[in-house]
Amino acid sequence: MSLLEVTGLTHSFGEHLLYRDASVCLYKGEHMGLVGQNGSGKSTLIKTLIGSLTPDAGDIRWQPGIRVGHLDQYASLDPTLSVMDCLRSAFAPLYQAQERYEALLSGLNGEEEHDAPLLQEAADCQQLLESGDFYSLDARIHKVGYGLGLDALGFGTPLQNLSGGQRAKVILAKLLLEEPQVLLLDEPTNFLDKAHIDWLAKFLAGFRGAFVVVSHDFTFLNRVTTCICEIEANTFHKYTGSYEAYARQKGQRQEEYRRQYAAQQELIRKTEDYIQRNRARASTANMAKSRQKKLDKIKRLEKPIESPPPHFVFPAAGARPGQELLQTQGLVIGYKRPLLPPLDLLLKAGQRLAVTGFNGIGKSTLLKTLAGLLAPLSGAVERAPGLRLGYYEQDPRWPDKDATPLQMIKEGFRLNDREARRALARCGLTARQAIQPVGTLSGGEQAKVKLCQLTLAPYDLLLLDEPTNHLDNAAKQALLMALQDYPGAVVLVSHDAAFYRPWANRVLSIEALLRTGHGFGREEG
Repeated sequence: MSLLEVTGLTHSFGEHLLYRDASVCLYKGEHMGLVGQNGSGKSTLIKTLIGSLTPDAGDIRWQPGIRVGHLDQYASLDPTLSVMDCLRSAFAPLYQAQERYEALLSGLNGEEEHDAPLLQEAADCQQLLESGDFYSLDARIHKVGYGLGLDALGFGTPLQNLSGGQRAKVILAKLLLEEPQVLLLDEPTNFLDKAHIDWLAKFLAGFRGAFVVVSHDFTFLNRVTTCICEIEANTFHKYTGSYEAYARQKGQRQEEYRRQYAAQQELIRKTEDYIQRNRARASTANMAKSRQKKLDKIKRLEKPIESPPPHFVFPAAGARPGQELLQTQGLVIGYKRPLLPPLDLLLKAGQRLAVTGFNGIGKSTLLKTLAGLLAPLSGAVERAPGLRLGYYEQDPRWPDKDATPLQMIKEGFRLNDREARRALARCGLTARQAIQPVGTLSGGEQAKVKLCQLTLAPYDLLLLDEPTNHLDNAAKQALLMALQDYPGAVVLVSHDAAFYRPWANRVLSIEALLRTGHGFGREEG
């Protein structure tokens, strides 16, 4: 019996159709990866499964009594709780039973008639605590906490002192400790570092329940999945096996579909030609009518979708080779308190610097300070006169979420309608997405809008904060090639070594900086 049955699902936003009569099942123990191009409806499907969105048509049937856990990175939490108290709340009934148990024992007064019911209730509480393995809970909490890096934050730290990414880690840890029978995880690796992604992959690979996970980290998906559900052409296609097995099966299915489509088109062409040549002749008119009836009954295959990949080109502003673009002297970054030791950094034209380190360590704060959006606590940032600097924020903030990408590109860069549409199309946005309010676009689509803006003006220096987080594989590869070809300087914050290794020639490890006061790794050229 399936844990989840999705049947006849149809859903759209305005004129944009996501699914039409789509169906899929999740069975006991299945580890399902949910994939598809940016904007295909992956996050929308997760929201539909938990009931926060109602589809236009179709049924969502969960097995009665099934416990489903959903990773909600924006869940409401008591900000005064410590990290440990929040994690312990995953076992609230057991802690309540323990408090009741102690209260019952303190209420005993040695009178058999008075104590008997209290002793029975205390015994029931004790049985509940033992069956729930209560006395090893702290060990379990620490195991998950260490695995996701919460020890570095401090288990006694109040939640109100955490950044958004750190808070999301706590929410994920609490969800894993609750051990629901089904997990629904939307981009769980976005706020994790390499070591913590590795730990999560091992945890999920050994998870005895079922889960559905959305991720653009295909190495991660390959490690944790036993099946893949792809959203493509407004329907669901389910493949058995790992991500690599899915990629092979999909390639075979696409090739077979192309052959079937080509064969059907040839049949239609020949039939229409026969009808055209024979419909007017009395001796063959009946045969022509018969073939027309057969042709009318054919269920015509849709033309295979061949979506061109995005193509990013970042123009350089023309700084001289070796020119000093940006220098820091004793730079101390942070908000109310310093996050890092004083930093002396010199960046020249053509240099490509990757900034690495665990979440919450200060990478994004460093980029905001270099960009001039955040004042240093002390020290200075000196920028070359006339420096043209482009900045990509990890979570784009739009002054007007109701504005469309087309409006923003036209007004921001003084382009006509045709020029703006072509620029957006080059970056992988469809004609429909170009006229949608930017706030209604998916994370990957919004990322492409921001990257499009960076392609429309020349810059000496690009500051990029996790630009690949929401990009599908085609867009990610296009961005990698664009940065390889870009002649200007780049400072990139990223956890994805496979993305920056082909082109970055310097690496600044924030963790090494904290340990030794010097965080630079290899330097080439």
